[in-house]
Amino acid sequence: MKLSNRIKPISYLKSHTAEIARTIGEQDGPLYITQNGEAKLVVQDVDSYEQTLETLALLKILALGNRQIDNDKVTSVSEGMARIRERKQDS
Repeated sequence: MKLSNRIKPISYLKSHTAEIARTIGEQDGPLYITQNGEAKLVVQDVDSYEQTLETLALLKILALGNRQIDNDKVTSVSEGMARIRERKQDS
């Protein structure tokens, strides 16, 4: 579906709330709501919202990993395995 079909004024949301709630998960992407010609809200179903949150969490983990690499806060696999073996022997 074209993005232009996903942009609606707030009056549309007010008069079609039940229909939007019923069909939002079946449609491709969120619904963008405008007020006085400016974007104000994004309406999406819970499943796609949760998927968005999971994607953001994964991106944060990747960004953290990249920062650790940039700051030389990484350990080689062989060093990590050696540390694990030492801990096993100490316990």
